[in-house]
Amino acid sequence: MQTLKLFIDENISDSRVVVSMRSRLNMPYELVNGSGVVFDYISSSANPIQRAKETLYITRNRGAFIRECPGTCFYTCCGYKILHIGTFCNMDCSYCILQSYFHPPVMQFFANHDDLIDELDTFFNKQNTISRIGTGEFTDSMIWERWTGLSAMLIPKFAGQSNAVLELKTKTTDIELLKSYRHNRKTIMSWSLNTERIIREEERHTSTLTARLKAAARCEAWGYPVAFHFDPVIIYEGCEEDYKRVVQSIFSYVSSDNIVWISIGTFRFIPSLKAIIRNRFPDSKIAYGEFVAGLDGKMRYFKPLRIGFYQKMVAWIKEIAPDVLVYFCMEDDEVWEKSAGFVPKDRGGLAAMLDESAVLHCGLKMTS
Repeated sequence: MQTLKLFIDENISDSRVVVSMRSRLNMPYELVNGSGVVFDYISSSANPIQRAKETLYITRNRGAFIRECPGTCFYTCCGYKILHIGTFCNMDCSYCILQSYFHPPVMQFFANHDDLIDELDTFFNKQNTISRIGTGEFTDSMIWERWTGLSAMLIPKFAGQSNAVLELKTKTTDIELLKSYRHNRKTIMSWSLNTERIIREEERHTSTLTARLKAAARCEAWGYPVAFHFDPVIIYEGCEEDYKRVVQSIFSYVSSDNIVWISIGTFRFIPSLKAIIRNRFPDSKIAYGEFVAGLDGKMRYFKPLRIGFYQKMVAWIKEIAPDVLVYFCMEDDEVWEKSAGFVPKDRGGLAAMLDESAVLHCGLKMTS
């Protein structure tokens, strides 16, 4: 993590987590009473988003750590739960919705881990169904690894129960510490994947495709189940052959029977993101494709384009790994039927499909 400015909430500055982080970061910091000073510092910049990526605010999560994924009733949702460890990211992807989701964006890490542990304990004790929980909704799961000790706490915590699985999703390769953790296959290591062109042109400061796949292979060697997410798929001239090569590359690095799931979702964005992409990534053309407004207000590729691409992606994956669970992120029944040949409700619903795969690969226990 390359941070130029560090703020610490004075109400948590003496906690063991913050003391450890200060030692590891080894840089000057400013104590603040609340987030106002941080917001003002970021907002006063001519480029607030870039400044936010160079600023870290260590604070307390004053709300719930475990939250429902903010899906929409218009499209099939996977029933995911979010473990809210922090917000924003120091990598810089042109398409990232977090650039326009937060006002202003703040890269913050929640250090009240005693509260996090208490909430997990309560959740595990009350839980009698399968849960899939991830930390990668509002941030990258692994950018914090060297500075926080979070995975050293979370992975063994999940290893000690059998109803929930933790998914850590990343575009990094900072995995070395994972080798030593007792995981009991209750943590899925997952990577967001894209073509080499998109990674090079639209995903600044992220790891290369090859580096991500090599990291996945190492995690598999350490006994972790793995997963992959093609989201967002970006349609451009020649993209089909590029994505086909990525699919083929996956199975040259990891075993298909250790993949819990592969998700696919095409690029979609709220209208306000287009101006941000134009200003921050002037060479990017990704927001100028054949888009229409979806039911959720986001701009989406014209449905026939999505369906045509999904059909090919599913065929490429199934040709190599027919038993791997492939699912679409935030699509409707028509897209599922025409792209995969069925709708999730015919198989108990998407959440049930994912739960079953987690049971199979991670040793979770189905309870009635």
